Amino acid sequence: MNLEEVLTVHVRLNKTMELDNKIGDSVVMITFSGNVTGEYFEGEVLDGGVDTQVISKSGNVHTLSARYMIEGTDFTGSPCKMFIENNGTATSNKEGILFRTYPKIITNSEALAFLHDDILVAEAIHRETTIDIKIFRWV
Repeated sequence: MNLEEVLTVHVRLNKTMELDNKIGDSVVMITFSGNVTGEYFEGEVLDGGVDTQVISKSGNVHTLSARYMIEGTDFTGSPCKMFIENNGTATSNKEGILFRTYPKIITNSEALAFLHDDILVAEAIHRETTIDIKIFRWV
């Protein structure tokens, strides 16, 4: 099996809210906007996207859950929306923070309905104010 890129979400980070905690896990919530490109879909991230990150007291475990909607056109030219939920983990390296998530996509596009049941994986590199999230499917 091979990985095929489904789409890339070009995230622009907006507001960050933090709950620091010396006695347990800390939480960071980040609202975001952006646009989406790819062979199957082109569009925009709708208002309300948020990434919630829980960082363990030790700092070694970093989990995340991002939920957002995108709106645009599918590869047939039909207007559509998608809901994306990314759940996964993050690790730090010299290039930044590497996120590996397992997205779930729900769409009203008949042409993209195959994404409802596909096994998806996503990776992203976090930079100072942007993230590019590439979502792949197994083919």
